[in-house]
Amino acid sequence: MKLGQILEGLSGFELRGDPALEIAGMAYDSRQVRPGDLFVAIHGHHADGHGFIESAVEKGAVAVAAEKFTGCEAKVATILFPDSRRALSKLALAFYANPFKTITLIGITGTNGKTTTTYLLESIIKAAGGKPGVLGTVNYRYSEKQVPASVTTPESLDLIRLSREMVDDGATHIVMEVSSHALDQGRTQDCPFNVAVFTNLSRDHLDYHKTMDEYFAAKSRLFKELRAGKSGRQPSAVINHDDPRGKDLVAMTQAAVFTYGLGKECPVSADAIQMDRNGLKFHLRTPAGEGVVRSPLIGDFNVYNILAAAGAGIATNLPFEAVVQGIEALKSVPGRLERVENRKGLTLVVDYSHTPDALLKAMTSLKPYVQDRLITVFGCGGDRDRGKRYDMGRLAGEHSDVAFITSDNPRSEDPLSIVKEIEKGMLDSGLQKGGGNTHPGKGYFLEVDRRQAIRKAVAMAEERDVVLIAGKGHEDYQVIGSERRPFSDQEEAARAASEGV
Repeated sequence: MKLGQILEGLSGFELRGDPALEIAGMAYDSRQVRPGDLFVAIHGHHADGHGFIESAVEKGAVAVAAEKFTGCEAKVATILFPDSRRALSKLALAFYANPFKTITLIGITGTNGKTTTTYLLESIIKAAGGKPGVLGTVNYRYSEKQVPASVTTPESLDLIRLSREMVDDGATHIVMEVSSHALDQGRTQDCPFNVAVFTNLSRDHLDYHKTMDEYFAAKSRLFKELRAGKSGRQPSAVINHDDPRGKDLVAMTQAAVFTYGLGKECPVSADAIQMDRNGLKFHLRTPAGEGVVRSPLIGDFNVYNILAAAGAGIATNLPFEAVVQGIEALKSVPGRLERVENRKGLTLVVDYSHTPDALLKAMTSLKPYVQDRLITVFGCGGDRDRGKRYDMGRLAGEHSDVAFITSDNPRSEDPLSIVKEIEKGMLDSGLQKGGGNTHPGKGYFLEVDRRQAIRKAVAMAEERDVVLIAGKGHEDYQVIGSERRPFSDQEEAARAASEGV
């Protein structure tokens, strides 16, 4: 595409170069630049792309968009923007011929439940005869293709490129997990969402947002910015009315609102809820119909995830029958209360719960299945919100019979120092170290090595126990220092159980 075509419709820039210049591709990471590319220098969270302009030019960039230049003007075409990150999204939209014109775009945000809701909604869309593409925490997927997800919501250029690939493949809907980081950094600013879904809000990412109010403000942008597109189609907001922040969002959005919850005042609601080892069963009410649904998913919080997906399905005018069929067809979600089959016949569950609220929900959801002890293995990530470490330690101590405090992704921090911070909360929970309680089957243990912690928990477990391995879920790696090492909780748990046969 010619440079002038990419810039058409944009304003507030200064071009120095030939608008007839052919652009072969786009990149914002100098390491990804190929000959003929337009390089867009943006300010990242850890590095400033303006410092890599020369590197991008050396790799073959023929044009550079930036907020300032330092001597490459004579070598390539340059475009000066006041805000290059904002420009990146608009340039990508032009280069990839706006993939959102012909599809239904659904964004899901909240602290917990986003991934499960995307899997449910994906299943519902398929049941209705649609062809979904998904951009989420586990992966980016469409048709039979899957790309590992580096972040929950990719940078604007990547998500627009992936969306174009999905649309070219015939996608009718794109379902996107929208993180608070992405909203704060404007990665989704040019995504015309037809439906926005709010799951819940609890403590997370305070290393980035600093306060819960700032965190909520970032999340709320998805709903504040919902606007009718050129077609005049009114967007919809599907909001958890039982979450305290949900009521605030209802007042903030101009979209048509579908609230969901357990109260009959919500258009999308559930009652007569039953839970057992086979999953969930309840009566679902929606504006499009009502009836009994059954889901193999376990945990009472999955009722809310199902309601969120059902609400989004109804908001996009999918038939009620397809909503029910899609819910019942989804058997499991990677790393979300995922049961690990094992030769020992133990109840081993892996979950992505890495926040206080998510860990609490995972533990309480598993309680109905515990006949003797709940054994919890968990840790906290390094270089992230330190304040949640105490809370997670206290909650794990209060709701577990046995707890193993171990490493998550320690990153650049000393794993033992993280474990010690978690232990402060554990001590205040009343659970004593090393089985010191009156009951010989209770207590907590420190084991920095995650593999060893899982093995010890599984070796201790008996048929009537439930072992929860929390924190990493679907992740198949562990970040220690700057090194990303292969590691799967599911594989380690299954291996530990087979060793005990």
